[in-house]
Amino acid sequence: MKIVDKMSAKATNLYGCEGVTIAFLGDSVTQGCFEIYKMGNGIETVFDKRHSYEMGVFNILATLFPNVPVNIVNAGISGDNATHGCERVERDVLRHSPDLTVVCYGLNDCGGGLDGIYKYIGALRGIFQKISDSGSEVIFMTPNMMNTGVSPHLTDPDFVETAKAVACRQNDGVLDAYLNAAKAVCADMGVTVCDCYAIWKRLHECGVDTTELLSNKINHPTREMQGLFAYELVKTMFFM
Repeated sequence: MKIVDKMSAKATNLYGCEGVTIAFLGDSVTQGCFEIYKMGNGIETVFDKRHSYEMGVFNILATLFPNVPVNIVNAGISGDNATHGCERVERDVLRHSPDLTVVCYGLNDCGGGLDGIYKYIGALRGIFQKISDSGSEVIFMTPNMMNTGVSPHLTDPDFVETAKAVACRQNDGVLDAYLNAAKAVCADMGVTVCDCYAIWKRLHECGVDTTELLSNKINHPTREMQGLFAYELVKTMFFM
């Protein structure tokens, strides 16, 4: 039974049906990371889970099915990649018996360059297979674009250098190559894709300064743009 069908059944039979659990596996964007700042010799991140896309999904579903309990499992970890996600999916996700698992990787993985694509898609295959074997539905959500240039809001030399390096991966098509490979894996394995990256690309093509839609001006979308993920995910759930 599809996730929306389960929610519909619960809405009409509260005592006879279980609630639903939706899990999210990914990196810092999934975890709910936004701005970055210097703290001593290190870099710290502003965590604001209340404005993460998971909570956006929760709020939309609470509006559509107000009497249905929805359990949210946020298994995002800042700096994570698909390889580590494959290693921890049982511990952090599957032991909660989710009805639906949303997977979002690519931003950190593409730091491995074009040579790292095979490792990336191999890890994704492992993740998808483990989730499928558990009985959970799965959606692969493509991430946001990274910065295309150095924002004038960045003044710290370390942040400026990071932004330059990340912009190269974005502008040279490295992230595009990773996500195209990921979508090919999804097509091969029958995994539903929520292609938010395509929306970001279209905004960029239409003249939107997508770098300014990033809270850290590098790779973390703003709170408002986290809402785009939430909306597109719920729409995908209804048309899976």
